[in-house]
Amino acid sequence: MTRRIYYTDPACRTFHAIIVRSFEYEGRPAVTLNQTAFYPTSGGQPFDVGRLGDVNVLDTIDVDDDVVHVLTGRLAEGSSVHGEIDWPRRFDHMQQHTGQHVLSAAFDRLFDNRTVSFHMGTDTSTIDLAREAAADEVERAVDESNRVVWNNCPIAIRFVSAAEASRLPLRKDPTRGGTLRLIEIPDFDLSACGGTHVSRTGEIGLIAVLASERFKGGSRVTFVCGHRALRALRDYRDAVSGTIRVLSVLPTELPSAVERLQVEGKDLRKTIGRLQDSLAVHEAARLLNAAATSGGLRVVIEVVEGWDAQGLKAIASALIANQNVAAVLVSATRPSFVVVARSGDASIDANKTLRQLIERFGGRGGGRADLAQGGGFDAPPAAIVTVAREMLTRALV
Repeated sequence: MTRRIYYTDPACRTFHAIIVRSFEYEGRPAVTLNQTAFYPTSGGQPFDVGRLGDVNVLDTIDVDDDVVHVLTGRLAEGSSVHGEIDWPRRFDHMQQHTGQHVLSAAFDRLFDNRTVSFHMGTDTSTIDLAREAAADEVERAVDESNRVVWNNCPIAIRFVSAAEASRLPLRKDPTRGGTLRLIEIPDFDLSACGGTHVSRTGEIGLIAVLASERFKGGSRVTFVCGHRALRALRDYRDAVSGTIRVLSVLPTELPSAVERLQVEGKDLRKTIGRLQDSLAVHEAARLLNAAATSGGLRVVIEVVEGWDAQGLKAIASALIANQNVAAVLVSATRPSFVVVARSGDASIDANKTLRQLIERFGGRGGGRADLAQGGGFDAPPAAIVTVAREMLTRALV
């Protein structure tokens, strides 16, 4: 059984230990130690990395009562080793995990809204609340959380039996029995938790909620703490200042400027669509005049430059408004977009032809016997045209 130093001393950065076992874990060198400060993935908190002697610790895994350290190289069983954890990574995890306790406790105390799950990601963390939280409730919980942070409250660790825990006002019921490790912020939160935490709430720095959305009947709240909050502020600053500079507006004018651009963009798309439909008729006439005749049909198989998917479909629709027409139109971009169409009096199956092209070049799509379309054709447009012409030639013989 590995003695877990982080249970009683989360701030421990270096330690000495004896290698109890040296072996391979899933094909990689690994060891267990008589004691360790390395934290294995558990309770929503990721594992620690660092060094044992001259080799790197790549992963830390909880296996039964032991902590397995996955390494870049082998270490001798029975030898003494110096361990050093990656402190910036650990401290970041401590800030996020302790911040989660404070934020969850705020939602629980203010609104009786329990946290049902917690996930710590690389850039942000989330808590899932049992009930949906309104925007003003989120803001009040954030304010209350940061009040606790700035009060720099002490954070205590203690161990109790399951019987003792049953008589304590824990924020949530423990998921295991036996001896329990409790994390306590006096007069604010008491929770059973095996994770690593800062020694005072002030070390969290700041708790900032970046987003809140409905999720499985409750709310998912995305938040950052400490250095992550500072990084997020810088990212938002750079994004906002860049947008302000491009749009030449004041910060307070940014939302209305973006809304105005959205309205203008929607209007422009409608105008472009109308003009494209009108121009498609003329483009279809040009293509039809140059079309070859095969099997009694005028066949248009072309790479069409300067038209998007909607435009190709409009041209195809204009083509098959005429009699005795079969068409395969391919965009000049790669991956290509393809439209296959035929007039009502033509015998070819547009959908079948498109499926054959998909089998040959990949992509996806579908449609009807008279009109089918697809995208993602990762081949030179000219090659698609060549194969399509061969297919139609055989079909029309």
